[in-house]
Amino acid sequence: MNQRVVTAIVALVALLIVLFALPPVIAKLVIAALLLAGAWEWSGFFSGARTPLRIVYVAAIAVLFWIFVVAMPEYAGQLLLAGMVWWLLALIWTFFFPTPIPMPARWVIGAIVLVPMYVALVVLYDIEQLILLFALLVVWVADTGAYLAGKKFGRVKLAPEISPGKTWEGVIGGLVAVVLLVVGTSFWTETDLATLLPFCLAAAILSIVGDLTVSMFKRTAGVKDSGTLFPGHGGVLDRIDSIAAAAPLFALGTSWAGLR
Repeated sequence: MNQRVVTAIVALVALLIVLFALPPVIAKLVIAALLLAGAWEWSGFFSGARTPLRIVYVAAIAVLFWIFVVAMPEYAGQLLLAGMVWWLLALIWTFFFPTPIPMPARWVIGAIVLVPMYVALVVLYDIEQLILLFALLVVWVADTGAYLAGKKFGRVKLAPEISPGKTWEGVIGGLVAVVLLVVGTSFWTETDLATLLPFCLAAAILSIVGDLTVSMFKRTAGVKDSGTLFPGHGGVLDRIDSIAAAAPLFALGTSWAGLR
């Protein structure tokens, strides 16, 4: 637990430096580099994939980042909508797991997970760094609340075939934590609580879908954690799986939720 806390504090300080101290171009490159590390970990889900093939996959994801952020940003909205459709399909998929995941599907779904997430993070950053930070906080608060409530009260399994440690009590704890965060934020920023609260709860629920979806791929590949970059937390994918599902919703709905 102590290791998890120390890692979380260091990561938060690093994030604040990236968001508020670095020039925008550098900040976006740092975010891209982190997600490309996630792409490298995702390529570990490809059975028997050797280093050259994994490098090709990471390079392909990098090209897609460039296309939708630099070359053709006018298509960002359509990409984010496609990402939302994917996460709704992923929610349905979780009810039928275990199911075989063909190798071509692993390649394509990795791109569907990572590319809309990067575009969403860039969109939120360009709107305002504080909004991006708030979106990340919603996901992290939901995750932390779920972890603590699950440890203390967890009894009823959420999806035992996918992630045996997750419980419905943890889900409730995570959502309660998000309610507290949003209520506090609403008073501080004078946003409309009646709009902001259901929006953030929807994002928190989607973040659970992201977590479960990546867990399906880890379980299929026979690995517990995607990597070891973050001591006590696992790899990059272990930290961004929830964000991958919630970020497109935030990027598409900031105006509706009254965040700008």
